[in-house]
Amino acid sequence: MVSMMKFLNQILCLSLVLSISMTTLSFAQTCSNYKFSSNNVFDSCNDLPYLDSFLHYTYESSTGSLHIAYRHTKLTSGKWVAWAVNPTSTGMVGAQAIVAYPQSDGIVRVYTSPIRSYQTSLQEGDLSFNVSALSATYQNNEIVVLASLKLSQDLGNGGTINTVWQDGSMSGNSLLPHPTSGNNVRSLSTVNLVSGVSAAAGGAGGSSKLRKRNIHGILNGVSWGIMMPIGAIIARYLRVAKSADPAWFYIHVFCQASAYIIGVAGWATGLKLGGDSPGIQYSTHRAIGIALFSLATVQVFAMFLRPKPEHKHRLYWNIYHHTIGYTIIILGVVNVFKGLGILSPKKQWKNAYIGIIVALAIVATLLEAFTWYVVIKRRKLEAKTAQHGASNGARSQYA
Repeated sequence: MVSMMKFLNQILCLSLVLSISMTTLSFAQTCSNYKFSSNNVFDSCNDLPYLDSFLHYTYESSTGSLHIAYRHTKLTSGKWVAWAVNPTSTGMVGAQAIVAYPQSDGIVRVYTSPIRSYQTSLQEGDLSFNVSALSATYQNNEIVVLASLKLSQDLGNGGTINTVWQDGSMSGNSLLPHPTSGNNVRSLSTVNLVSGVSAAAGGAGGSSKLRKRNIHGILNGVSWGIMMPIGAIIARYLRVAKSADPAWFYIHVFCQASAYIIGVAGWATGLKLGGDSPGIQYSTHRAIGIALFSLATVQVFAMFLRPKPEHKHRLYWNIYHHTIGYTIIILGVVNVFKGLGILSPKKQWKNAYIGIIVALAIVATLLEAFTWYVVIKRRKLEAKTAQHGASNGARSQYA
């Protein structure tokens, strides 16, 4: 049992390290090597960090003219793309977009669309600035949009603009909403037209929402997805060892209480993220999260009503406690995978969590078999001892 405890501690420490570690993304600069078939040449270019996109541009500060080529690569059939400047904020609402998609006849349609709400269908309309020389091509799974924008000569912020880009699926010639998870909610940046530097929207502060999402995922992954299962394993299998009584109970309570506290913090960050992003909803993930918080809260308060082991109602309380507990664990693991699908981190992080869950499942399976072996052996020994005692009593009665 001591070695098992060490193994569980190692798993917990490993999971915490894997969860808290943050990755930094680096992107190879490839846009500078691109040559346009139309022989267009631009002064600057940026590899956009998401959605396989690139921005080439020339900025004339004296006139406020911005000549751009937006490239969106690795497209499958039936896709639309959009690139936008947002003069008022770093988000989607208020963005002045250029939309393009290949039609069923093979001709690429390109038009402008002002975005006034999250529920936009990207209808055609005039932008808040003039757009000219608008065209688009589609070849080799790549859409290239060319345009000239007449921006204000005094941009403020040292010549920095907020940009947004997107892609989504088509139904015939109708545009469907873009995904609201993964890289589709990260595709914002700021571009300094003078220096040519591109960064996550708002610089260091622009990635704060992504950091909050990562923190939300870490807190909930560690609490509901790792600590809760470990706490259940401790309660179910350590109690078999008589020498571990009552230590197993206090370890179990500490583990589950810590998981609950961390989980509540993660739940609160999720509520804050939802409030900050009214146009982005993950209904299933949110519903499971609310159910987890509610069930775990009831479970915590039920501890204060726990009958003593010899009480006649203790059996019913145990049934309730185990049912709710295992339900929380199942929902927790499911919601962690839902969250991983939303965050779309690098594949190794999902693989790491799968590895932790598989390791815990293997440990639980081995300990289940060992527990039954100990219990059956103990019962046989107790039955043999009782039978031996009865035989001795009978002999002493007739002695």
